[in-house]
Amino acid sequence: MSSNVVPICFPANHPHSKWGISHLLQNKNRICWFSGDFRINAATLKKWGCLSANLGQSKPQLEDDKPLKPSDLDSNSGDGRFDDSQITNFHKDLSYLPKPLSLTDLVSSNSDGSKVRVAYKGAPGAYSEAAALKAYPKCETVPCEEFETVFKAVELWLVDKAILQIENSVAGSVHKNYDLFLRHRLHIVGEVQLIVDHCLLGLPGVRKEDLKSVLSHPQALDQCKMMVNELNVVTVNTEDTAGAAKIVATKGIRDTGAIASSRAAETYGLHILSKKIQDGLDNVTRFLILAREPVIPGTDKPHKTSIVFTLEEGPRVLFKALAVFALRDINLSKIESRPQRNRPLRIVDGSNKGSVKYFDYFFYIDFEASMAEPRAQYALRHLQEFSCFLRVLGCYPVDTSA
Repeated sequence: MSSNVVPICFPANHPHSKWGISHLLQNKNRICWFSGDFRINAATLKKWGCLSANLGQSKPQLEDDKPLKPSDLDSNSGDGRFDDSQITNFHKDLSYLPKPLSLTDLVSSNSDGSKVRVAYKGAPGAYSEAAALKAYPKCETVPCEEFETVFKAVELWLVDKAILQIENSVAGSVHKNYDLFLRHRLHIVGEVQLIVDHCLLGLPGVRKEDLKSVLSHPQALDQCKMMVNELNVVTVNTEDTAGAAKIVATKGIRDTGAIASSRAAETYGLHILSKKIQDGLDNVTRFLILAREPVIPGTDKPHKTSIVFTLEEGPRVLFKALAVFALRDINLSKIESRPQRNRPLRIVDGSNKGSVKYFDYFFYIDFEASMAEPRAQYALRHLQEFSCFLRVLGCYPVDTSA
């Protein structure tokens, strides 16, 4: 066994678990430790997020993009609406596809445990599904309607894992999912880097010159602006790329195309009119894999650790926070800040000019070190000295396959 000290985080306050803080404090001998010089007590575990802690965090209100409504597909007047007279006899049978989970479906699980069940946000054929299959080639994928549903599906044992996008090399971070980390107690156990190649899809026999409208997710439309402008078509936003392909296939509208993946074309029986239509070829999306239990960190391969923390008010406090990693030669691969929604403004008394208002933030950091390494443990202990709140979201192997 390694001589490094590693806190093994246990799920607390889980609806299916009898473990809580009081239980762990009364059963200290049952907590797994790696021997060594660095010792972490239960209070430290609680502050780092390995045990349940009351954050005083109000639930962030997340606003999702509105999906395309059936009423938007009634006529075609050149502004993205469709005419029923253009609907052909092409109607692909999609009844075999799994129905996306909604919040009302989160009641019980029918899984027989024969394979890993992975939840993702979107319709079958989505890029998230491709990322799940890249991580677990033999898994059973479970589509969900919302990001919130993806988290709850894991918490309620409907699925074993969840995969969700966290950032894109073109569009940037997915802020909704950063906010959801603090509303749920799941652990990051892995990451997936997926190359995104957008395709223009249409019904069989349709040419791209015949298209008058193109459906897709707003980010996909933005990433393919040059092609969209070249075709001079009307763009219509949908909930996700695979959902756009599904609409084209089920409605059978010949002058309407979709921007989605080649997997979506295969899923819904559409033809690929053009491949790799994105403006920049280096388009990569990073996904995170979530689970109820953390993985035991190791040192046999490159690892990444994700944390979230808040800081006391004062000069050079953020500089001090970042310095704890620089002093130990730990590289930071990601820095993100999100406002604290329960206390968005901090009022500090000024001199003779009244009070000064500052925004309060959560800081999310990914650093390239394993929690099994003493330098990472010392860095977090140092950071803990001047942070108000600190939680380890997960320590996991780095995906270098993209």
